[in-house]
Amino acid sequence: METLWQEYQNEIITSVVTMLVLLFTRFLSIQAIRRVGRISDLDKVRTRLIIKYVMVGHTLVFIVALIAIWGVSIRDLGIILSSVFAVIGVALFASWSILSNVTAGVILFFSFPFKIGDRIRVLDKDLGEDFTEFTIEDIRAFHVHLRQPGGSLITYPNNLLLQKAVALLPSTPEDSEGSEAL
Repeated sequence: METLWQEYQNEIITSVVTMLVLLFTRFLSIQAIRRVGRISDLDKVRTRLIIKYVMVGHTLVFIVALIAIWGVSIRDLGIILSSVFAVIGVALFASWSILSNVTAGVILFFSFPFKIGDRIRVLDKDLGEDFTEFTIEDIRAFHVHLRQPGGSLITYPNNLLLQKAVALLPSTPEDSEGSEAL
């Protein structure tokens, strides 16, 4: 055990310091995301989802740092990673819309143009004239649940909310009647 410590002392100390720094930055990031969620009055489930994304990102940074610290051979790592990325690339190409919806969900979280309970109008000719006004019921990682005035629930992809024009409406129909007079 003593020889193991002497042989890898620098790597062990650097790994521990890296882990502590990443844990500290993870803590600060999570606190900042919670603060943004609280200030912007965002749903707690939505905030937790973004926190999960940040935790995955920090874990990936930690793995890359450990690979660099311990001096893993780039050639060996390259062979493994090229095989893994080939499989992942095929899988992501097959499901690119899922990845774009998750990315759109993160963008919607940080730009917070609307929140749960808001009334919106989606300007999408594919929906038709009868299906343009909705109340936001839930914002998830991949999609948004929209309730029509008649009571029907529609699942709308996050990436389409970023691609289509969306108008934020007054909270009640009576509010919009008063604003038309102005």
